[in-house]
Parts: sequence; structure tokens; C-alpha cells
Amino acid sequence: MEKMQKEPLSKSSRTMEEKVTAEAIWNKETVPKVMKIVSTRLPQRELITLLFISPWIHRSLHSHPSLWLVLDFHEMSNAGNRLVSALSLPRYRNVKHINLEFAQDIEDKQLEIVKSKCGDSLLNLEILNLNGCQRISDKAIEVVTSTCPRLKVFSIYWNVRVTDVGITHLVKNCRSVVDLNLSGCKNITDKSLHLVADNYQEMESLNITRCIKLTDSGLQRILLKCSSLQSLNLYALSTLTDEAYKKISLLPHLIFLDLCGAQNLTDDGLSCIAMCKNLVSLNLTWCVRVTDVGVIAIAQGCRSLEFLSLFGILGVSDKCLEVLSSFCSDTLTTLDVNGCTNIKNRSRDQLLKLFPNLTCFKVHS
Repeated sequence: MEKMQKEPLSKSSRTMEEKVTAEAIWNKETVPKVMKIVSTRLPQRELITLLFISPWIHRSLHSHPSLWLVLDFHEMSNAGNRLVSALSLPRYRNVKHINLEFAQDIEDKQLEIVKSKCGDSLLNLEILNLNGCQRISDKAIEVVTSTCPRLKVFSIYWNVRVTDVGITHLVKNCRSVVDLNLSGCKNITDKSLHLVADNYQEMESLNITRCIKLTDSGLQRILLKCSSLQSLNLYALSTLTDEAYKKISLLPHLIFLDLCGAQNLTDDGLSCIAMCKNLVSLNLTWCVRVTDVGVIAIAQGCRSLEFLSLFGILGVSDKCLEVLSSFCSDTLTTLDVNGCTNIKNRSRDQLLKLFPNLTCFKVHS
């Protein structure tokens, strides 16, 4: 038989073959490079959507471990079952951040399933956000914290089922927490703060907003032992007194302090707080016993101040603004004197003369 000679490809066939080759090279070489850049910049939910566009993108994204370090079920429905399903997948074995903030259908039973079926997946977990998960109880805290010994950030805002029992489990199981948000957990007492103070002395951020059962005793233990605190939120804790507020001066690294509604804070307490030289943000909204004396002490002591709210304080006047201008004019960018009736109405131009870097201000009408 005569050997069949291969006929040369037609021009159109060569063009098609070149296109296929170029596309293959693009998919093999360019797509992974692009996806590597994209995977560090887009939110996880959008990245997950990209997985369905093409097999090449799917394989490229799937090969980046950094994509699977976060599970974000924020405000999602059926979040409990979604969590169990995700943690059952091998690619989430090293997850570091789980966000269940205001997620729906998350209860103790799902976290019990997580522990029994895929607890090993939480061994490297560092951030757990359970904000607004009101069906979570002390039992769930016991279960989930027993599986994540490396936890650093724990947030369980607005949960009235959590008690001192849950915090006991937290400090027992997770020894490295540096950021704790218990805002709105109305059933915790000073016992919880004593546990936190004794076990988390390297803590950097604490939020105990509206924890109405707390007293001076609990806060004082925190202030005496947690000298590394940089952020402290004491919003709406009207039962605390100057005896506790004065000890805030023991926090040399404090940057953020929210004392909104501190009805018992006086100029003496505020003068002690002025020893926190690194303070950048201070909220004194509705601190009704404060006068010019306390604010002047803050101005003289906290010369890095960028945010200050004096909202609703009748005891302050133009005098404190003049002193603030003398010491904080280069740093102050946000000032709220709304409701301060003894401070005269000032135009934008007048305020900018006192505080040239001011970008946000409110004045009473």
C-alpha cells in the first residue's frame, strides 16, 4: 500500500489550531497568574462564584490554600448546616476565620456535630464571630472552644443566653485570646471579668458594652492585670464609678476608649484617664458630670487625640475648645459638641481656625 501523504492544513484550519493552542496556553499559564492576584483581593463569596465559570479557573483557584482559610456565613440562612458541610470538605482543614455574625439557623446542635464529625478542622482557627447568634448557649461555647486551642479573637455580641459558665469554658480551652467582645451579654457578672483578667493578661481589646451586671470589682481586676489593652469599650455601663474609672490610667497602651453614658464619671476620673498618653479616640457622650476641668486635663495629657465626642455635656464651654486647640489642633479630625449648649454656635470656618485638620464635626443647633 502506498503511504498516504498528509495533506497540508488549509489556512482556515491552521488559524483554528492556532486559536486552540493560544487558548490552551492562556488557560494554563495566564489564568493561574491572574487568579493568584484576584484571590487576595476579592471577597470570598465572589471568589467562590468564579469557581463555576470555567474548569481552568476552578482548578487555578482550587490550588490556592489561602482561599480556604475563611468561612463567611454572615447573615446567611441555614448557616448551621452550611457550616457542617463546609468543614467536612478537606480543603477547609486549615480554616482560620469563621464568621457567623447574624447568621440564621445556627444552634448548639450544629456545633456539637462539628465537634464530633470534623473537629480537627478547627485546630488552627484563630477568629470566631458568633455575634447575634442568639440560639447559642454556654453548651455551644464549651463544645466549640474545646476544638480550637489557637483561638485569638472571640466575639459573641448580643447573646443573653451566655453566662459565666460559658466564659469559664472559654478561658479553660482557649489560652491565647487577645480580642474579646461580650457586648450585650447581659447575664455575665464580675466572675467572668475576674476569669478574663486572670487568664488573658496579654489582651489587647475588650468590649463589655451593656453588660449590666458588671460592677467596679470586675473592671478593676481587668485594669490591674490587663495592662496591654489598646481598646476598651465601656458603653452604657452606668453603674460603674470613679473608683474604677481612675484605674484606666494603668493602661499605657490604650488607644480607643468608649465611655458613652458613664453617668458617674467626674473630672477627677477623667483627669486620671488623661494619663493615657497614647489615646486616639475618646467617646464622652452623655458623661453628664464632666466639665471643662476634665476635658482640659484630657487636652493637656492626650496630645495624639483624633476623635472626641462631648455630645450632650452641659458642663463644657468654649474654654475647653480653646485649650483643645492649643494642644490637639494638629491631630483632632473628629469633634462632636452637639447638645453642648454652653459652647457657642461656630461656623465651619471658625472651627477650622481652631482645628485645621477637622474633617467631621457636629455643633448644636
